[in-house]
Amino acid sequence: MRHTPNPRAHSLAVERAHFMRKHLTFSELKLWQALRGSRLGVGFRRQFVIGRYIVDFAAPKVRLAVEVDGGYHAGRALPDARRDRDIVRAGWRVLHLDADLVVHQLPEAVARIRQALK
Repeated sequence: MRHTPNPRAHSLAVERAHFMRKHLTFSELKLWQALRGSRLGVGFRRQFVIGRYIVDFAAPKVRLAVEVDGGYHAGRALPDARRDRDIVRAGWRVLHLDADLVVHQLPEAVARIRQALK
């Protein structure tokens, strides 16, 4: 069963995603450089809207969402769990990567994404 988003919430998310694409965090920018151009054999989009949510990166063809968790996510366990549940209900898989892993061990972060793509 696919989740049908509230049209207003979806529209607001699209506007916000447009802004966020131009203002990536350092860790998001670093990961985007590794993902862009189908470097892992599948196309990724950044700041992608799924329903009323924005995920950091998404591979729509295989329905994989990748989230880079940094300082913003501290103390957001319950809202993030609810968000993940809704995204999964919409037919996606969600992979969380710590921002420190992306910044300091990018090859490991990319390896985890490759594993999730299998």
